[in-house]
Amino acid sequence: MKEAILLVGGKGTRLRPLTVRTPKPMVPAAGVPFLTHQLARARAAGVEHVVLATSYLAEVFEPYFGDGSALGLSLEYVTERDPLGTGGAIRNVASRLRSGPDDPVLVFNGDILTGLDIRALVATHSASGADVSLHLTRVADPRAFGLVPTDADGRVTAFLEKPQTPEEIVTDQINAGAYVFRRSVIDSIPGDRPVSVERETFPGLLADGAHLQGMVDSTYWLDLGTPAAFVRGSADLVLGRAPSPALPGRCGERLVLPGASVADDAKLTAGTVVGASAVIGAGARIAGSAVLDGAVVAPGAVITDSLIGAGARIGARTVLTGAVIGDGATVGPDNELRDGVRVWCDAVLGAGAVRFSSDA
Repeated sequence: MKEAILLVGGKGTRLRPLTVRTPKPMVPAAGVPFLTHQLARARAAGVEHVVLATSYLAEVFEPYFGDGSALGLSLEYVTERDPLGTGGAIRNVASRLRSGPDDPVLVFNGDILTGLDIRALVATHSASGADVSLHLTRVADPRAFGLVPTDADGRVTAFLEKPQTPEEIVTDQINAGAYVFRRSVIDSIPGDRPVSVERETFPGLLADGAHLQGMVDSTYWLDLGTPAAFVRGSADLVLGRAPSPALPGRCGERLVLPGASVADDAKLTAGTVVGASAVIGAGARIAGSAVLDGAVVAPGAVITDSLIGAGARIGARTVLTGAVIGDGATVGPDNELRDGVRVWCDAVLGAGAVRFSSDA
């Protein structure tokens, strides 16, 4: 397998305000845009050519990654004029693929952090002779996901969308968002309308007698679709729980990027990352959080499991727990924001304006 399609067109609505100015795959995780980790892992698995299927804020990707040579890749970019769904997005980039009809093409989503053994998935695909092979993972509560039961040989037997009753939960295996397609299958997807690969392409192939193979790999898997999950994923990368060859430093309790200023008595733990040119004041305590480039955390602030946007300012003695502060926002001193509060980009909260609130 030499090439891949990476689906990066989503609007990231659940991640706002992180995605107001930045497409979800470009939001920094562990010091670099999340997409960097995915591209680096693909390259490490032998991929040489990647086509990025873009849509929302599509103009951001190419200026950052260029032709991909810095990562040892050849990158191309295809932008959807109208939303096409996952299957439509795959079909929309087919003309840029270089593979022959029977060659394997890796397809993966731009919002999944995983430790998937990509080479093993490709090997499973080749050994089974499948038309499409799917990465499956096991979860404790599969009700929010699409179930994918398989037979004793790993062959997919059904696709069951988001079961609601105990009787409907026939397996704990879910679609984990990474696939290997036979190139000819990609060419068979309708090219003139939106298509969902999960709800239309895969069930249709199964109904037509195609061979869909599942490979269970539950080493590490996290959907980064919510702010809490994104912050946790960033921390797991720093801590080394999630593997990435693109981590810009050593794994550990903290990752401080060049140009950042951290007071000697500030305490950074639990996978905290501090971006370039950020400033962390005296006595600040930051755990499991991401402080993006140019942000300022004043003395005595206490920040836990939160994300501080680029250029944001957090006042002295302010306490943040599970909060997301948008780019350029200011949270004055002596505030206390908890339980998933989100402060929009460039918003200003005065001193002591909010305590124990979930709205801002």
